[in-house]
Amino acid sequence: MEVTVRLFAVLRERAGSPELTLELPEGARVRDALDSISTLADDVPLVMAVNREYASEEQVLAAGDELALIPPVSGGGDVSAAPWARVSTEPISLDSLVERVRDSRAGAVVTFSGVTREVERLKYEAYAEMAQERMAAIAAEAVERHGLCAAAVEHRVGDVPLSEPSVIVAVSAPHRGEAFAGAREIIDAVKAAAPIWKKEIDGSQERWVQGTQPASFGNE
Repeated sequence: MEVTVRLFAVLRERAGSPELTLELPEGARVRDALDSISTLADDVPLVMAVNREYASEEQVLAAGDELALIPPVSGGGDVSAAPWARVSTEPISLDSLVERVRDSRAGAVVTFSGVTREVERLKYEAYAEMAQERMAAIAAEAVERHGLCAAAVEHRVGDVPLSEPSVIVAVSAPHRGEAFAGAREIIDAVKAAAPIWKKEIDGSQERWVQGTQPASFGNE
């Protein structure tokens, strides 16, 4: 059976490709796929995801599954109260995100912007489909836990020049305490759980920023 393996950051660079196709026997598990490409990833701590859900090495694979190998992560329009998340290749706008969380019940709107500092630019890479799902789940959890009116988070991928935002969060709530707590929870969880990687680029020097083992958000 065929299984597609998605690769990111340092693994993608080593393989020279964003994905591989493996031929595995029926009943193969995630660990069997890892064993078949051990020379590619044997020195990188990994979290695995099968069809965009975090998985253990014991999970059985099926034909057509997508196995993602996730190295340590560096992590306008009509108003909607539903949690909103997006991974974008374009510059992101704080004002646009604030519009998404405006609510007549809200007495507080809190925002956070993470911007490039000290280096010429940052280059972000993401497992975009899964990152967006994780970010939306994180925002929904924060809305429920803190009684927020609305929450939104957006992360940029690709090149982010000095002083430009790479990630922005906006939340609204009846009171400032809940708004501050919700915004802080969202950005901390996105950095811990979303499969996003960061490379620092300063002149001719490039390096992947050392990250942390991705958290399996919602299953700790």
